[in-house]
Amino acid sequence: MKGEARNPNDPAESPTAPHPILTKYYQSEKERRPFVSALFDDAAEHYDWVCALGSFGSGQRYRRVVLLRSGLCAGMKLLDVATGTGLVARSAARILREPGAVIGLDPSGGMLREARLALPIPLVQGTVEELPFANDHFDFLSMGYALRHMADLGVAFRECLRVLKPGGRVLILEITLPSSAIGQRVFRVYFEKVLPRIARISTGSAKAELLMKYYWDTMAECVPPDVILGVLKSSGFIDVERRVRGGLLSEYVGLKPA
Repeated sequence: MKGEARNPNDPAESPTAPHPILTKYYQSEKERRPFVSALFDDAAEHYDWVCALGSFGSGQRYRRVVLLRSGLCAGMKLLDVATGTGLVARSAARILREPGAVIGLDPSGGMLREARLALPIPLVQGTVEELPFANDHFDFLSMGYALRHMADLGVAFRECLRVLKPGGRVLILEITLPSSAIGQRVFRVYFEKVLPRIARISTGSAKAELLMKYYWDTMAECVPPDVILGVLKSSGFIDVERRVRGGLLSEYVGLKPA
């Protein structure tokens, strides 16, 4: 079920891409989604490994803690959007411990194939911009380090709001550039130079190397946190805030009005 038609004359519904077109990878927005889907399909078997290298300690323990801290508890039903290989969904499933309490969604067939190897939960192929679920269906919606791969933040956030029950919660995890110039330089060297080489050497995969290079460019060009907070609010979420861990890990949270 899709949301209501957009009103192009409403400023709250004006397009907000998470970053500009990255011409070194694709030449237009029309080419973006096929490129991203192919990139994740091709690197899926190496994703958990390269993700661990680039996560700065935001492993499964962190995911479980942040889900609990954000209000996930027994009896809830959670949708993990852009689930990838299911890293956030795995932590959620350990908290909820009920069959069907966690559903994962991802546009990449390759990532979902990897997720099925570790997750006995329903997995659905689809995009956040067109969630194939009814209105007011979930208590909690999570998204782990995938905001940068959306086509339009406003469309995506309004879809997230639509499928949440009144009073439902959203949690979006992201990696954010350090605030200091020195920190940004170190961050850039690690993500742009060091991490892609480690990924290539450790996996033998040029696609894994390319994925890490693409990760850096999406982080470097991503809209700032205040824009993300603003779009969450204009999309209808309330009590919106950003929590920062270690100066790098951003946790965006919000509620659907009751």
